[in-house]
Amino acid sequence: MTSNAFSGTLPDLYEASIAELQDGLVQGLFSSVQLVKAYLSRIEEVNLKGPALHAVIETNPKALTQAAALDDERKEKGSRGPLHGIPILLKDNIATLYEEGSYALLGSVVPRDAFVATKLREAGAIFIGKTNLSEWAGRGGQTRCPYYPNADPFASSSGSGVAMAVGLAAGSLGTETRASIVAPSSRNNIVGIKPTVGLVSRSGVVPYSSNQDTPGPMCRSVTDAALLLTFIAGPDPRDEATLHQPGIVPDYMKALNKNALKGTRLGVPRAFIRNMKAIEETFNSSLDIFRALGAEIVDPADFPNGEELLASQAEKLVMAVDFKFGISKYISELVEVPTGVKTLADLIEFNKINADLELPGHFTQISLVPLGFQPDGVEVLPATPSPLHSQAPGIPFGIAFMGTAYSEFKLISYAYAFEQATHVRLQRKAYNDAIPRAQLAGVM
Repeated sequence: MTSNAFSGTLPDLYEASIAELQDGLVQGLFSSVQLVKAYLSRIEEVNLKGPALHAVIETNPKALTQAAALDDERKEKGSRGPLHGIPILLKDNIATLYEEGSYALLGSVVPRDAFVATKLREAGAIFIGKTNLSEWAGRGGQTRCPYYPNADPFASSSGSGVAMAVGLAAGSLGTETRASIVAPSSRNNIVGIKPTVGLVSRSGVVPYSSNQDTPGPMCRSVTDAALLLTFIAGPDPRDEATLHQPGIVPDYMKALNKNALKGTRLGVPRAFIRNMKAIEETFNSSLDIFRALGAEIVDPADFPNGEELLASQAEKLVMAVDFKFGISKYISELVEVPTGVKTLADLIEFNKINADLELPGHFTQISLVPLGFQPDGVEVLPATPSPLHSQAPGIPFGIAFMGTAYSEFKLISYAYAFEQATHVRLQRKAYNDAIPRAQLAGVM
């Protein structure tokens, strides 16, 4: 939360929390219409112009109308709650009765909002746009990390990660099959939560693997991520996996405890730590922070079959089979597909013909928070981006908290305690040209 929180001054949209924005709306310091205008101006500045981050694939032409309606509702009936009138971005594979991110499905009409979109819309959130993704992302262009020119934003939900990094909305959702939330969250200096498969419905989300897919929040703070997760979690008859949740979904905001690490026992799976030296050194230093916060560190605490897991190709086989059946079912339920794509075979053929358009250059739960930045003296690799740099000065990296299925509450509490003790995120901002200058004051 910025220093302006609850002080009666306008928040800095680079870092403004959802609670801070909601407080400003309640106080009447600004309206949702003005908030949407400010965020759209920020997107306009850096998305296609200037650094051309390509984080947002499209903006919602009805966002201002929806914001005005929510402003009127607030005056007449009061607030729906903490997300009333708050601008949110969704990854473009999450249906909103609009269109999907692939040229193959361009203009397709979905039968309904995705479950997570419905939950957020009911809470009063405003979807101001859709974020770019790595697969089926030709029409969105190549997303770039805002911490070094032409740096790799890292994995599928990169648009949501980049958008959050520089404040293009108050919060966002991504989706994960295999590191697609946690990887871009790490690379773009934000908080990402990959929920247990079955905690958050996948209905209305373009499928990859029924065994691994899940939507999840991507935000600038653990608090904002916990808030979004609280709203989107829960059972959905259209997703069988969500009907086996163990009990009532908790209020994850109650997990925000600065003392949560006291008395906990955390293991370090050393076999999986294979990063550059500077990242490993920062991670090793963080272990002393955990100890100071009262945690017992077991190091190493490797999985008995760790090497087998690293070498196994079983995941690829499962994902390939899941995708074949999942995508066929998804396409069959679309109301209209102007390109004529009706089956997986049609989709493959379309991608072959239009390769220039489509191709850009029960389970653990994971919460990820910022940990550090690649040092200023690090070598830029590759020296000539092909198409992007994977190593460069100032590129962020995060630390992940992993646990067994449905351990979200505990892991969020650990992540929050670490975040509050370190405040890494604002130790370094995006490079200057990648930071939008538009603020609320400019639209009031």
